[in-house]
Order: sequence, then structure tokens, then C-alpha cells
Amino acid sequence: MQVYRYMDIGTAKASPAERAEVLHHLIDIIDPDEQYDAARFVQDAGAAIALIHEKGKLPLLTGGTGLYLKALLSGLFSTLPIDPDVRDTLKKRMGHEGLGALHRELTLHDPLSAQKIHFNDEQRILRALEILYATGIPWSRHLELQTEETGKGILQNMLQIGLTCNRENLYDRINERCRKMINDGLEQEVHALMAKGYGKELKSLNAIGYRHMINYMEGVWSSEETCEILARDTRRYAKRQYTWFNKMPDIEWYESTALPQILERVNQWLG
Repeated sequence: MQVYRYMDIGTAKASPAERAEVLHHLIDIIDPDEQYDAARFVQDAGAAIALIHEKGKLPLLTGGTGLYLKALLSGLFSTLPIDPDVRDTLKKRMGHEGLGALHRELTLHDPLSAQKIHFNDEQRILRALEILYATGIPWSRHLELQTEETGKGILQNMLQIGLTCNRENLYDRINERCRKMINDGLEQEVHALMAKGYGKELKSLNAIGYRHMINYMEGVWSSEETCEILARDTRRYAKRQYTWFNKMPDIEWYESTALPQILERVNQWLG
């Protein structure tokens, strides 16, 4: 979400002072109504990594979007353009039959993809069915072919470090972050986005924090409910992140306070 301009508080972007000290890439590169996906991330991140290497520096990839990291590590099947006719038909069917019916259809024809896609994830359900009907091959099989044909992605030499902490401390930090977002002016930020013409139907404004604030502004939730639901959904997201990264065998896990051990491991890896 940090790729989007005008969305600073809800995405917890690095401060101007932090960015002045350490150069950050891929922040504020598109507007909130532009599409951004893993394929574009691989392209943009690859260019940034190459630029950093040219300067004799070491790139650090930080963040919690596991799919994007996996795309960099393992490659991404990028030869599947969107088919407007198939997509339009699927959207019309969704309006008549409901998203649940499309997810059940995906389960029937591409069970591997259906298992990985939440039944409320409209974008990925539509994309999986679109690939199936436009190519005649399930999305899961396309990914298998990608791995067979391209092997590794652009990162061949990488140290992966995961940070963890006990659940009580994690939840305390999440609760504090949610309060800080609201106190720092998340409501005003959402007002400004809408004043620029960005609507709540956009993928960017359905991100955690933004959709919650929109519900508050529209009177769906009270201030107290908004804070509680925002913290709850952030905790659930953190849990999904742990689940995703725990399945990546090359990540080396450390307590978030274990800085000496982490630095020792980094120096060892650098040789």
C-alpha cells in the first residue's frame, strides 16, 4: 500500500527524516486509482535492486507482503493478460449469482487455487476464473509451468530474516499503532483522498485502516467500534502474515529484540 501517493498515515510510511537518512524505493510511485500487482512489483523492485547494486550498496527488502517477496524469489507467470470479455462476463455473473457461487465453481475446476483464495477475495477469484476460461488451463497449473520453465526469480543470493515477538507484545504494539493512526489524522487523510475524487470502491481504499475509517465516516460504526474492529482486523492480518512466512523454509527467525545476533548473522553472510 505504500506505493500509493496521499496515503501516508494509514500505511505507516517511513517519515521524511527516515527517508533522508536511508533512501527508500517504491514509495509514492502511483495514484490511488491505479492498479498495482505482484507482476509490476517484480519489475519495479528489480529495477531498484539493479540501481542499488550499481552504486555498490546492499538492497534491503522490508515489509510484510509475502506474495510479492515470493514473486521476486520464485518468478511470476507474467504472460497472462487480462481478457476484458471474460472478465466482463464473470462480473455480470457475480452480480446475478453472487461471489460464493464463483468460488464454488473455482473449487470444482481449480481446487488448488480455490484453497489458497479466500471466498470473499473478489479480485483473485475473478482472476483465477478468468485465467481458467481464457486459456483452458487452471491458474495453479500455470504457476507449476512457470516454476518448471523459469526456475528461480531475480534474487539468487539473499539472506532472509524474520522478526517475531510474543503475542502479548505484538498485540499491544498493534493496538498502539491503531490508536496512533487515528490520533495522527487518519480521518482527515481519508477526507482529503475523497476530496481528490478517489472513491471507496478502489482497491487502495479497501486496505486496512482506510475501509474502517470510511465506515466510521459513513456512520456504520462508532468511534469506539472503529478502533476495536481496526485493531482486531490488524491482528488477524498479522496472524496471516506469520502463517505465510512460516511456510517459507529459507527464513531465519529471530526475536525482534535480538539485534546483536541478527547483526552477527548478517556479517557472517556478507563474509
